[in-house]
Amino acid sequence: MWMSVTAALLSAALVYGLYVLQRQQLEQQETIEVVVPKRFISAGERIERNDLEVTRLSYDSYSEEMVTDMGAAAGKEAAIPLGKGEVILSWKFNDHHLQPSGEEATFQIPKDYIRSVSNGIRAGDRVLIYVSGQIGESRRIFQQSVVVASVKSSGNVEIDSLEQSHLLSLAESNKDGMYVARRDANAMIEYVNLNLTEKQWLEIDGLCKSGENKLVVAYSSESFSRLDGTTDSAKEGEGK
Repeated sequence: MWMSVTAALLSAALVYGLYVLQRQQLEQQETIEVVVPKRFISAGERIERNDLEVTRLSYDSYSEEMVTDMGAAAGKEAAIPLGKGEVILSWKFNDHHLQPSGEEATFQIPKDYIRSVSNGIRAGDRVLIYVSGQIGESRRIFQQSVVVASVKSSGNVEIDSLEQSHLLSLAESNKDGMYVARRDANAMIEYVNLNLTEKQWLEIDGLCKSGENKLVVAYSSESFSRLDGTTDSAKEGEGK
């Protein structure tokens, strides 16, 4: 009798296991894995891999804009706020880090704070900031480079080539196009906007507001290196 009961239970477990397996296979055939944030991510914040997870979505709800690979979103900048569990669409992030991160703001550097600006810089580039003046020996203010949010002429027009946009070339990872855009743009840089933390801006303001010291804004080769993924574009520098 016990052998009969045991055999019946094993048969029932086997049938149930086959049912669960077939159901899972059917669900996998009817759904697809998509990438969603584990937490709220604010606009301009860098998306890290540990901020992401995958969830399954029915094929009826799937569109080609939805991100299915974590590697496609990790390391990018959120263009708009992303809610926890919200399906990430490809247009909701970018590689160019033009927006300030959560700890940053975009500051326009006053003209009387600047001694010189590299004429080749464009929006999305990374620059090094030096101070020169009455402080003694000139020095770099921040160990890490900072991101240029925009560079404009005296007419408040973004400096760029009309025929070959620098930002378009940057989006396409086209180094030749970026070089052409730098060579063809002929307006003088009058205004520079940088993405800085509050601490960085206060250090700049403290050094330059008396007029005794000036800034030198130098183009950094990290701008080109980012296109190959050889340089980490996360900004960590707060100042020496």
